[in-house]
Amino acid sequence: MSQYYDIDDILADDELVPAVFQVAANGVGLFDSSDEMNKVEQGSKVELPFWLARELHLRQAVSINLPPCFNQKTRDELVADAAHVDLKNRCPYFYELGCKLFSLVGDKTIALLLLAAFQTRYKEVLIKAQTAAMTVAPKFLTLLTKEETKLYEAAQSSMSAFKKWRMGGPRFQRASVLGRKRRPSD
Repeated sequence: MSQYYDIDDILADDELVPAVFQVAANGVGLFDSSDEMNKVEQGSKVELPFWLARELHLRQAVSINLPPCFNQKTRDELVADAAHVDLKNRCPYFYELGCKLFSLVGDKTIALLLLAAFQTRYKEVLIKAQTAAMTVAPKFLTLLTKEETKLYEAAQSSMSAFKKWRMGGPRFQRASVLGRKRRPSD
């Protein structure tokens, strides 16, 4: 389900997906740059933002094809070594777009691809966040999607808070609830 105020969700909806018009449409020629008559013929292949392709697909005006970031080459690379595939260049919102496409396209292999890629890359993100030197981190961060970058930053923040606590930070904190008196129960 989309989140109305989430900027990442808005940007994921703006990713381009290939679509084929199932019906001719007047007044939408700007989708097909080769057409000067402001008209799209049936069978025309265009790239549309996902939000528009979804709405047109629900009205049975277009059929949606998988974007290049989900092609067989990417799948083979993810199977071979998922941790070192540059998903950010292919689609910065790889997981979000994949989840949205899954419900429309009905290709069950997308879900398996997303799950396998995320499981493998998640482990690598956590390992790098806790052990990587600052010189290695920028190179690694260029491969990560937006979601993975958030995970990396959260893991680094958590690790630094743990190290701070371990080096002598406050060991125990008194909960504010403990200072109040309870009302006697009757």
